[in-house]
Amino acid sequence: MPTTALSKNCLQTSKPRYATPRTESRPSRGSEVEAVATLLGKPLLPWQQHVVDVALETLPNGLPAYRSVVLQVPRQAGKTSLMLAVMMHRALYMSTPQQIAYTAQTGHHARKKWRIDYLPAVKRSPLWAAVDRVALASGLEAIEFKNSSRLEPLAQTASSFHGRTLDLAVLDEARWYTDNAAEAGALPAMATRPDAQLWIVSAAGNVESQFLWPKVEQGRAAAEEGQNRGVCFFEWSAPDDADIDDPAVWRATHPGLAEGLITENTIDHARTTTKSRDEFAQEWLGVWSKGIETVIDPAKWQQAQDRKCAPDGELSFALDVALDRSSASIAVADPTGRLEIIEHREDIGWVAQRCQQIARRYRRPVIVDAYGPAGTLLEPLVAVGVEVIKYPTRDVTTACGLFFDAVNGKTLRVHPSEPLDIAVAGVRKRMLGAGWLWDRVRVEIDMTPLYAATLAHHHAVHKKPDPKPRSFVL
Repeated sequence: MPTTALSKNCLQTSKPRYATPRTESRPSRGSEVEAVATLLGKPLLPWQQHVVDVALETLPNGLPAYRSVVLQVPRQAGKTSLMLAVMMHRALYMSTPQQIAYTAQTGHHARKKWRIDYLPAVKRSPLWAAVDRVALASGLEAIEFKNSSRLEPLAQTASSFHGRTLDLAVLDEARWYTDNAAEAGALPAMATRPDAQLWIVSAAGNVESQFLWPKVEQGRAAAEEGQNRGVCFFEWSAPDDADIDDPAVWRATHPGLAEGLITENTIDHARTTTKSRDEFAQEWLGVWSKGIETVIDPAKWQQAQDRKCAPDGELSFALDVALDRSSASIAVADPTGRLEIIEHREDIGWVAQRCQQIARRYRRPVIVDAYGPAGTLLEPLVAVGVEVIKYPTRDVTTACGLFFDAVNGKTLRVHPSEPLDIAVAGVRKRMLGAGWLWDRVRVEIDMTPLYAATLAHHHAVHKKPDPKPRSFVL
């Protein structure tokens, strides 16, 4: 029988709240993963052993019983060591060379995990003798084995899987995926491999975990029905009505605590220092958050408000347009960090004329995200005599980070603006490479005041003027 939803009265030992049942009539390669894990210096914990015993069941024809494995487990439970053992088992125990891809929330995070956690663990183990070479060039990282297997980190985009053939794909930190691009790229790459597997692993997510949540819903339903085909699913989590301050709930929920990987003091410290109950329950007890953590701290944003704020001196103006072109905003900032939204209106028909007025009065350029929605206004602005500074995406990501830092560092002074306040309260991050942007996807929230403010602030405070041409004629 499957382990399904538990009430608070059933919490005694750490068992998965939902789990695909073990089919005892099927052989499993779980013991082989245990052997690999031991060689890596991290013998499998009981919960890890249980997962691989079920996930690596085989059919009479020798193929895996499950094409996909979905695992949700709290932080610090041993997910990293488990996935390395699974990947190394695949690389070394199959009869043919294996192509293995690992990805995380971004390509940067995947490569960092590969370099800091996975590669050193392999180097320290007897399994290092099976390695032929290691490629370390950025974007081309890989462990290549003497049997011609290959393990490499990839970005979680469909294009990163294009042109590849894969035997195992691990989509880690899946709660941060906002779409199914990684899966959409991985599945075709696995199509010609009858024994391929896709592993989707993560801690619990929130309402923005648009890729992971459907997997969890599907997995829970399959586990409750006792299904033993298709998708293999495991979830360690506390019930929504559990007392998150009760150590008995911690022990019953967190497999790393129940099996000695961490201590109650570790979780108690996390409970004391974590700023919200919601966040603690999500990270440590696997409870899906019904809310979303605010990107910009409301208290610090309030501290930045200054009704007497009036940018002065060498001014920087920036324009932004909504994704659906329903509104636009213009902001102004000065080198001291003072900022104001001077225009926020519906539609965009007024933009060119207003920017022309600004250019004539202040003789200053207007900053525009060249690859954002306002990029289509570049030619019309130039046509009416407005000097435009075009920000590439890398400058926009830098500007977002520095605006965030300015709020936290209390170096920003903002003239109060309701549209800007609404944008700040609702903004989310969109990861992009090693950086991030303010997310425009939620069209119900107008992000134009925040984007305009961000670009104006960056240009005023941080952007250095272009160097003057230099003659080398003697």
